[in-house]
Amino acid sequence: MYFLKTVYIYGKIYLNFLKGAINKMFSKIDNILNTIDGYVWGIPLIVFILAVGLFLTIRLRGVQFTNLGRAFKYIFHNETDGKNGEVSSFAALCTALSATIGTGNIVGVATAIVAGGPGALFWMWLAALVGTATKYSECLLAVKFRKVDEDGHIVGGPFNYIEYGMGPKWKWLAKLFAFFGVGVGLLGIGTFTQVNGISSAVNNFFDPDNSWTVNILGRTYSWTVVISCLILTLAVALVLIGGLKRISKVAQIVVPFMAATYFIAGILIIIFNITNVPAALATIVQSAFGIKAAAGGALGAMIVAMQKGIARGIFSNEAGLGSAPIAAAAARTNEPVRQGLVSMTGTFIDTIIICSITGIAIVVTGSYDLGLEGVAVTTKAFQLGLPFPEAVASFILMLCLVFFAFTTILGWDYYSERCLEYLTNGRKKCVKVYRWLYILCVFIGPYMTVSAVWTIADIFNGLMAIPNLIALVALSGVVASETKDFLGRMKEEKARKQS
Repeated sequence: MYFLKTVYIYGKIYLNFLKGAINKMFSKIDNILNTIDGYVWGIPLIVFILAVGLFLTIRLRGVQFTNLGRAFKYIFHNETDGKNGEVSSFAALCTALSATIGTGNIVGVATAIVAGGPGALFWMWLAALVGTATKYSECLLAVKFRKVDEDGHIVGGPFNYIEYGMGPKWKWLAKLFAFFGVGVGLLGIGTFTQVNGISSAVNNFFDPDNSWTVNILGRTYSWTVVISCLILTLAVALVLIGGLKRISKVAQIVVPFMAATYFIAGILIIIFNITNVPAALATIVQSAFGIKAAAGGALGAMIVAMQKGIARGIFSNEAGLGSAPIAAAAARTNEPVRQGLVSMTGTFIDTIIICSITGIAIVVTGSYDLGLEGVAVTTKAFQLGLPFPEAVASFILMLCLVFFAFTTILGWDYYSERCLEYLTNGRKKCVKVYRWLYILCVFIGPYMTVSAVWTIADIFNGLMAIPNLIALVALSGVVASETKDFLGRMKEEKARKQS
């Protein structure tokens, strides 16, 4: 009896020591990641992203503004004579949207506003407006330089237009992009952030007080996290086995339905708080330029708002990141410009519509200033803003986040697999092994700390964007030439029909 009691006491001491050691380790990891993130997402990269978007906007004569109506028209009119490609233009857009509309729209916006103030939303808007031209350019190039096998299998994206557009001597840059693309999928946007967002939302709804818990490696988790993780991993595995066509089929059903649901819920919040909207918009603009900051802190507040807003904006709409071109390359189309126009609507839908709804709801209700973190901020905004019982509002948000994040996981598996396919010169065995590794990362995602998850995602985002942005500047002449030729032909065709 004495022996068992001694073992119990020393066992408890050891477990407490282990728990403390693990917590210290996570704290050190967080500090290291934050230091790296500060260098990657410093002022130079922020300026570079905005400068490339602005440069392309000017060189293409504001194509994202002058042809936005045409772009939305093309969404619902697939190209009838398009021969090359694996899926329709609409399916390619939905696949891209499935990867972009995710936790970045719900959790990412909240995180940016809490860390950078309401002004972060303003910088999201600005980044999206110029980023739409970036998205147009990269998706146009993806179709122009894609490679189609005899069996119709397509590999296309920034790695292709870097190598075949800029020339073989730049292949190292293409490889670098593909490497970072695999990292973003496996350790950034594709797995940890999405799964973490899902498990947090489910936990906050079903077990907010953590009444039912289990100990895993010295850390305590709610059973809702464990169960939701198992269900999600199974669902992801079942879809990924079917490849691109199954992913696009799921995306075409889930993305429009959940985007509409979230849009309606967000609009209701704005309508029921319409008297607070003008003050909220004023707060967003003032915060963006540090007007309300203490004396001497205006510039610092503005820089933080810029950094968080642009970083989360890129995380959400992925303009300039180089991900959407991989989906665009698979579209059945003969016209690179046409697909570029269709794809650029993704940035508008993602940031100008979905992110704006989240951000305005958070600022209008003041949920960002209540000491909350992550998804809890947006959940509180829905609870305060919607004229429903809190449980109903929370359920609506949880459902939207779960489905958004689920489709993002699917989309980023496709992106990262194509990057790996390029890196390994098409070795199918490597891709299959990677797919199961990806599923494993989905499984362990909920057990990563929130701060570390988002920081890792930010780092890989920044590193992935750099090679792509260099290529977009180098190939901007090709984009301008293709755009001028296509719009000229469309103008002549319209004149013929009218005569």
